[in-house]
Amino acid sequence: MPLWDATLRGEMKHSARCTLTLLASIAVSAALGLPATAQTPQGRPWMNTSLSPGARADLVMQRMTLDEKIRLIHGTGIPCDEPVTPENAKSNRGVGYVPGIARLGIPAINMADAAYGVRPSAVDGRYSTALPADLAAAASWDLRVAYEYGALIGRELRAQGYNMSLGGGVDITREPRNGRTFEYLGEDPILAGSMVASLIQGTHSAGVITDIKHYALNDQESGRMAINAVIGERAARESDLLAFEIGVTEGRPDAVMCAYNRVNGDYSCENDYLLNQVLKRDWRFQGFVVSDWNAAHSTVKASKAGLDMEQPYDVFYGSRFKAAVEAGRIPLAELDDHVHRILRSMFASGAIDAASDRVEVDPFADLRVARDIEERSIVLLKNHNEALPLDPTRLKTIAVIGAHADVGMISGGGSAQVDPPGGNAIMPPGRRGTHWLEPIWFPTSPLKAIVARAPGALVRFDSGADPAAAAALARASDVAVVFAYKWSTETVDQHSLALPGNQNQLIAAVAAANPHTIVVLETGNPVSMPWVKAPAAIIEAWYAGSDGADALGNVLFGKVNPSGKLPITFPVSDQELPRKMVKQPPAASRDTAAFWSLPKLERGKGLPPFNEDYTEGVEVGYKWFDAERKPVLFPFGYGLSYTTFKYSRLAVKGGDSPSVSFLLTNTGKRAGAEVAEVYAELPAAAHEPPRRLVAWSKVTLAPGASKTVMLQLKPKFLSVFNVEKDKWSLIPGAYTLFAGSSSRDLPLKATIHLK
Repeated sequence: MPLWDATLRGEMKHSARCTLTLLASIAVSAALGLPATAQTPQGRPWMNTSLSPGARADLVMQRMTLDEKIRLIHGTGIPCDEPVTPENAKSNRGVGYVPGIARLGIPAINMADAAYGVRPSAVDGRYSTALPADLAAAASWDLRVAYEYGALIGRELRAQGYNMSLGGGVDITREPRNGRTFEYLGEDPILAGSMVASLIQGTHSAGVITDIKHYALNDQESGRMAINAVIGERAARESDLLAFEIGVTEGRPDAVMCAYNRVNGDYSCENDYLLNQVLKRDWRFQGFVVSDWNAAHSTVKASKAGLDMEQPYDVFYGSRFKAAVEAGRIPLAELDDHVHRILRSMFASGAIDAASDRVEVDPFADLRVARDIEERSIVLLKNHNEALPLDPTRLKTIAVIGAHADVGMISGGGSAQVDPPGGNAIMPPGRRGTHWLEPIWFPTSPLKAIVARAPGALVRFDSGADPAAAAALARASDVAVVFAYKWSTETVDQHSLALPGNQNQLIAAVAAANPHTIVVLETGNPVSMPWVKAPAAIIEAWYAGSDGADALGNVLFGKVNPSGKLPITFPVSDQELPRKMVKQPPAASRDTAAFWSLPKLERGKGLPPFNEDYTEGVEVGYKWFDAERKPVLFPFGYGLSYTTFKYSRLAVKGGDSPSVSFLLTNTGKRAGAEVAEVYAELPAAAHEPPRRLVAWSKVTLAPGASKTVMLQLKPKFLSVFNVEKDKWSLIPGAYTLFAGSSSRDLPLKATIHLK
């Protein structure tokens, strides 16, 4: 039956009882204290914005039929990849679409991937700004940056006709070789959770439905459709789930996306412990749970466990769901809870009330935002003898080497991939555009940025394909800037932390030829550096976004003083990690490609599981390296500046509201920002890692200036999760507090006693 015929028949079916329904709605409105003037000409009292989102959802649900309720709990395919059909014809050609209910004034839900920008814009002939990777934003350690990050994504989603973001990734980095590390916010749950909460708030400001993902313990891509994450409850609550808890309770997202993997035996999207007990009961989440694409595996079990919406199809939540309701296998109240959560989120987000007309994105304003975020996220890892910033008045020749730095900078792949204007910067003319699982360079040229900032110098480029030729150019130059990259993408994990190809050889050769060598890394993961002692300076630029080259140029030449710090440990080598290699699925049938080749219903049956035992438990990232007393290349929280800072006068306070204060002084000759970090060592009875991050503040100081930094410590961040009591508990005893510039540079410490 054509969609318009079905809609017309639905209207005719309900016309006979419209008067009775309207009278019932007026009675409910009176009970809620709804003013008479709120009755719209269309008889839609739920459009009264003075009511709570929950009350508005209650009102509209009274008018809904069973078929309309079922329509809201599943998708209609992936419009950007599939032919136009009657069901998706009115979609915005995004990655997910839920048709609206026109007779009730409920708009469709148009979803777009939006990890570091709006992904499917090119399908619709639109422009999107690519922000620096999420991991880069985390390196800013700045909640304002996270808010601006989310706000830009929200604005561009709304401008392009989308009303739901599929961003908000916060899986903490248990496995740094994970192909999606760049989409997440680092290895510490408190930093990652706080940053994603602010990002969600920023996205929400544009009136779009917000999301947090991938819930939970989705820590690797290899075998992601089959892996069973095995972990104890306390370890999970204090690590991965803590990041989500902070994100959910402080950010208040409208939706939570459950993941592909299993957790302790059950798929994430039909896991009663994760969805009902933790998310909806303990955290009091009022929004809806949406499956990752094809991550739904059942109807009755998933519904009972708390899955509210299946995406992108209706394999389990379409006709099968309706039949289960009609047969009594799924209570109507259970369906109503799913629908109420979806409608409530649509009202709460502003997706129903906000204007839906598309407008033009202001690329220049948003480029400035992207550049500003990158400038605050670049991490200066090494600066021997003040090799940086570069002084253009003293440079006659500059060598720019490697990583296609003449034309662009690399970006992260998969569903996060933003379409660059004009297509891939390094592709031949016949293959312009972006292609799934293919490295994409944005047309932001470091070579041009350097030329613009050193107009009096001769700047020459070498591709780096021949290390000997590159070394010869470096030898004949005053300074050599070597660009190195490592591409990351969804569906594929990295086999090691090493740079690919001949890049290690290239850096070693250039640094040997010129002691004034600067290495710029474009990566979404930590990388090993066997050459680390050779270059004069090392910069981590991450995946730098649409205007990364100008941001990098401003840092290289000192217009901007770098202030980023690592949100993730850089290990010495793969051998230092908790798992010696990325677990590969033991059979090809468990591969992602094989999974997607299956018929839709067959995908739902799932793949044979294999276990990944997270034996490190709560010891994720720096906690692992500290507990095992392992050396690291660069520690969590580390980052240099063109100025220097001194910590002094630590004072601590216990009681019900513990706090710490210290004096921070800029002892250098330049203004700069310092991320001042506070860590805690818990009493021995807590059986915790040596230290955990509990607070931080990013402070900007003029040369010679000082500021007393005062930080309140949240009791939960000093607590452990008590499994027997099913709650967070503070262990009585002595707590040692440390303050300093990284997890391994903590010059100040003091002890407080808590009861």
